[in-house]
Amino acid sequence: MQLYNFNFDVAETQADKARLLEAIYRLRYQVYVKEWGFEKPDDHPGGLEKDDYDQYSRHIYAYIGAMDNVVGTARIILPSDHLFPLQENFDFEENLFNHPDHRFAEVSRLAISKDFSRRAIDRVIFGTDSNFADELGRHHENMQNIEKERRKCEHELVRGLYMMIYRESLIQELTHWCAVMAKGLYLILSRWGIPFNQIGPEKEYHGVRAPYVLSIKNLEATIEKKNPALLQQARCGFV
Repeated sequence: MQLYNFNFDVAETQADKARLLEAIYRLRYQVYVKEWGFEKPDDHPGGLEKDDYDQYSRHIYAYIGAMDNVVGTARIILPSDHLFPLQENFDFEENLFNHPDHRFAEVSRLAISKDFSRRAIDRVIFGTDSNFADELGRHHENMQNIEKERRKCEHELVRGLYMMIYRESLIQELTHWCAVMAKGLYLILSRWGIPFNQIGPEKEYHGVRAPYVLSIKNLEATIEKKNPALLQQARCGFV
């Protein structure tokens, strides 16, 4: 499925899943270990950032060209007998996750390839990919416009990943998401009509983070008011 210039999918239990997951884990290593230092290299041998939650997760990814050319990823940790990372690391209302009609999943490990961003802009500047350059706008007058297009690419990647998370949530019959995130991501998602609510205080956790919860029904109601075509697109597929 496509949105903007990217393809989005879910790593299924199929013959190429191992190859896709390796590409996803390598991107996470690039972002969480090398770029931000949130994880220790010694804890992730072979340049693959993964943990015990991955086996309970659905892995969303964005790619360009070949399926294993992964440029963005996020995961949905599905409900299981295990606590979510948010539950293990943050303070919040004790009974929040115990409602019998609620089915929670945790959204985590959002990662966007900065290497891809740089390569994309290089192609625009040096004209090595005329089709891609045409889509981004070949005749930018200055670096400010080029930076604006780079950020647009990154935002479209994030928005596309969340659209796929929503679609997968419908398949998994989820009612709520929880997430640990920085204030900046929360504000971006709020502007797009993705209404997370903070449920506990901030703390130092891979940077300053806070716990959030979202009702998928509230998400649908907000998007229906703000952009009904986008909601339909998310439900039926990307165009």
